Amino acid sequence: RGLDEEAAKRRGRQIHRLLEFLPTVPAADWPATAARLLSNGSDAATGDELSLLLAEADKVLTRPSLMALFTPDALTEVAITANLASLQGRRIHGIIDRLIIQDTRILAVDFKTNALVPDTATDCPDALLRQMGAYAHALAQLYPDHRIETAILWTRTATLMSLPHDLVTAALESTTIA
Repeated sequence: RGLDEEAAKRRGRQIHRLLEFLPTVPAADWPATAARLLSNGSDAATGDELSLLLAEADKVLTRPSLMALFTPDALTEVAITANLASLQGRRIHGIIDRLIIQDTRILAVDFKTNALVPDTATDCPDALLRQMGAYAHALAQLYPDHRIETAILWTRTATLMSLPHDLVTAALESTTIA
């Protein structure tokens, strides 16, 4: 179901919060932890709304193919800043939802709570591809000897969509600077 822009942003913040903190507690404690995490402020949720949010987070966190993203070794909410040559040296700032650092490979994952999930990476909105391209190029500066990979975790479907490096690079390079 489609939400207005503010409701969609709110829902995104709620899901992000659950995916950030629920992996740090036993699954049996997720309902109480979710209720506590979303108990106050503009992102508070109760009743059916809380149940739906928890169900979506649970689906993501218990999907076997996604479990590697939620181990203690995965870095969460990683701030990144870099000057990008492809943006005429402009500085970018971002927060990478999950960063997996291995001996020769870096995987940057961003969570997206969109109601409509694209079928393929080429169907992703350009803004998302540019964002992931910026992350890839910033990470390449920090980890020049690693293979940099990017992916989007679509929470509605609990699927991880790998984004080809050429695709995110082309999106980033098509950015116009005003």
